Amino acid sequence: MPPLRKIIHIDMDAFFASVEQLDTPVLRGRPVIVGGKPQSRGVVAACSYEARAFGIHSAMPCVRAYQLCPQAVFIRPRMDRYREISRKIMALFHRYTELVEQLSVDEAFLDVTENSLGQPSATRIAQMIRADIKATLHLTASAGVSYNKFLAKIASGHNKPDGMTVIPPERARDFIAALPIGKFYGVGKVTEKKMQAQGVRTGEDLLRFSQNQLQHLFGKSGLFFYDIVRGIDLRPVEPVRERKSIGTETTLAEDIDNNAEITDLLFGLITKVAQILADKETGGRTLTLKVRYSDFTTITRSATTPQGFFSASDMLTQLPRLLAATEAGQRKIRLLGITVSNLCRENETSRLRMHQLPLPFPRPTSPE
Repeated sequence: MPPLRKIIHIDMDAFFASVEQLDTPVLRGRPVIVGGKPQSRGVVAACSYEARAFGIHSAMPCVRAYQLCPQAVFIRPRMDRYREISRKIMALFHRYTELVEQLSVDEAFLDVTENSLGQPSATRIAQMIRADIKATLHLTASAGVSYNKFLAKIASGHNKPDGMTVIPPERARDFIAALPIGKFYGVGKVTEKKMQAQGVRTGEDLLRFSQNQLQHLFGKSGLFFYDIVRGIDLRPVEPVRERKSIGTETTLAEDIDNNAEITDLLFGLITKVAQILADKETGGRTLTLKVRYSDFTTITRSATTPQGFFSASDMLTQLPRLLAATEAGQRKIRLLGITVSNLCRENETSRLRMHQLPLPFPRPTSPE
């Protein structure tokens, strides 16, 4: 068994909504919802704790959020501002250790086994970081401290907002045994239902299953569940996280089935993805079209080529075929998305010479 590490997981409290309350003091103490307009088809991206008291949560339709709390203040997201604050938070983390693994704009793992202060106590470092965030950025953060990533992340959400939970090795087994299975990392709604069908509702229940049983029930994930329920997680804190895909999508204001509108929207999405690829000097071998119909059925259609997708024209060569494999133009659509994955550099592909397609590109036809 390798030596135990000292891991901190920092999670900002209601980050988007807290930034809005910071920038607009009149919003402090009020229910704030960051997302779409109250009567729009958008969803809640984030909400303040005052809004959460009404049962509002992220990914909830804004219409439903308005029904629960008509007095809430709805604000459109300002991603540039959130990223600006995020950069300051991450810079603050790096004062303590170079081993910072950023998970999103508002959370990160820190390995402080060895740190810039020479401070032996991870708990003390977590306290200092939270105090620094509050003093310099006037925001609050919650922290989890333990000897691995799984426990640190679980701990950070255990005493929110503006709290901290420490799980030392000697407390880990009891803590995990009492943990509801839905709180386990990697256990989504589908897996949770499957586990409950097996009588698994807490970590203690999961401990009764052998490694072979869990692998039979959940495949490779079963091996992971077998380890973490015993407090074993050997994943290191990785300062550079490799991006696996680049994409964008849009939820439409109204359902559409007009081919001209569909292709115009997709051209806009492709142009945006192509710009990101160019900025990052990368591409990908797989292009995926995502379509969500008006009944919320979601499908994806993908194409993989050895020469890869590096520009809008590259993507446009495959788009008509992908569209033809959907029911675009026959069924109403509420969401469209474009993603490039299996990322690679141009010199890593056996790339063929591409030619700019004439625009507008051919309209999709129905599959035979």
